[in-house]
Amino acid sequence: MSALKTYKVLELAESVSGEYAGKLLADFGADLIKIERPGTGSPTRSLGPLLARDGAAPLECSGLFAYLNTNKYSVVLDLSTAQGQDRLAQLLRQVDVLIDDHAPGYLAGIGLDPQRLRESHPQLVVCSITPYGQNPPDERRHAEDLTVFHSSGWGFHTPSGASAQRRPLKGAGRFLPSYEAGLEAALCIAAALYEREDSRRGRFIDIAKQDVLASRVDYVLGQMVAGDMDVGTSRNAFDLFGPAGIFACRDGYAYIWMSAPAHWDALRKLLGNPDWMNEFPERWLERECTPPRVAQCRAQIAAWLKTRDKDVVAAEAQALGLILVPVNDAADLLRSPQYQFRGFFREVEHPVLGKALYPTVPYRLSETPAGIRRAAPLLGQHTEERLLSKGSTSHG
Repeated sequence: MSALKTYKVLELAESVSGEYAGKLLADFGADLIKIERPGTGSPTRSLGPLLARDGAAPLECSGLFAYLNTNKYSVVLDLSTAQGQDRLAQLLRQVDVLIDDHAPGYLAGIGLDPQRLRESHPQLVVCSITPYGQNPPDERRHAEDLTVFHSSGWGFHTPSGASAQRRPLKGAGRFLPSYEAGLEAALCIAAALYEREDSRRGRFIDIAKQDVLASRVDYVLGQMVAGDMDVGTSRNAFDLFGPAGIFACRDGYAYIWMSAPAHWDALRKLLGNPDWMNEFPERWLERECTPPRVAQCRAQIAAWLKTRDKDVVAAEAQALGLILVPVNDAADLLRSPQYQFRGFFREVEHPVLGKALYPTVPYRLSETPAGIRRAAPLLGQHTEERLLSKGSTSHG
């Protein structure tokens, strides 16, 4: 049995953050009903990558929607009408969890004011995901992921050794803040459901993307809060000034990290004890990490790695205790022996998109595993079935 099989979820989400949170719960067995707009469905149905199929409805061709909505049931409701809101209220009486990722005030606008929900549905767990929480300044109510990424400090933080003279990075992919917030939301929902077993009370969970991403800035933010590092807007504050970085290999790129004498000794063995390393003090990474030494070290590492294949050199380095990893693309991940052994990619057949390999979750529970049991639903595929269902018990 999957871990969350006994729980029912109602998803109002229409963006990556809320849909990813719902997907994580559904993949662990939760019975999840996704509410979609008439005619257009969730906006993620129109986001790429799009796979053109002759005669296929355009709203069924999004690879992103297909990934984010496995194991869900699609119900179409017009929430701008009294009838739609009444039917939503009918569904709400049957579920344990409500997920929303619209701007603050949206729930109240469709008759689901969070305060009133606490009174009418005391055991309901309500999770709201927004860029800056429930009471942001007006100009931040509808912020995009790029804005959240930079306001959380990540544009200055990645990667180590980035030039202070160049523009901050936009970050990995299109939706990093949304995926992190969705993961946080799913974890909080699971914790709230667990706590409810004793308290018999629901919760209102307020997930702010900026807070989530700022919490991922590891040592830098922690040192600033503790007073061990000056708080400022200088991009250099996020750099350890060491030789870590991403370097070109013969067949791609590799990332290397060094911060201790043991790393320096491992690098020496990997490179075959070159003469240039003898010019450096033994503990220079800790005590004498000067810009000229960093530049010389990086230049030597770059020249050597250009002649090596990333997977081969990564295996050699890790065997010596040196933190060096390949920078993988999608094809590399599919070929990864570790991912293949873990069964991380599973084949799923979608009625329009056909068969494809889908990534699963990066953790395995032996007794209550996650799994993709059904492809993402067609728009409104389950409207009649779920609105007429009488078999569910109210948790309100």
